[in-house]
Amino acid sequence: MSVTETGATIWLTGLPSAGKTTIAYELAGRLRTEGHKVEVLDGDEIREFLSAGLGFSREDRHTNVARVGFVAELLAANGVKVLVPVIAPFADSREAVRARHAKSATPYLEVHVATPV
Repeated sequence: MSVTETGATIWLTGLPSAGKTTIAYELAGRLRTEGHKVEVLDGDEIREFLSAGLGFSREDRHTNVARVGFVAELLAANGVKVLVPVIAPFADSREAVRARHAKSATPYLEVHVATPV
């Protein structure tokens, strides 16, 4: 499998308006020009379509992160570079996503985005 066929999840976490989505779409464009298959799982779009009806309680946030993590791992395991700009404020939720990736030996990188105001 070539480098362009190897999937991975890059999870961009941080506060609202930190630049996660902007960075994800910029990186996606660069990766595509290099021949990589790339998907961006934007947190706002996921909440509208995949997690519609969920609120912002701790439990609902965990469910949302678990859903996004499942889709990300599925895509990454099939050769897609998956960029995930999602707030995901709870470490245990992100750890569950990381563990899911580790179980399938799918590369996972978590990046905390904190841009200055």
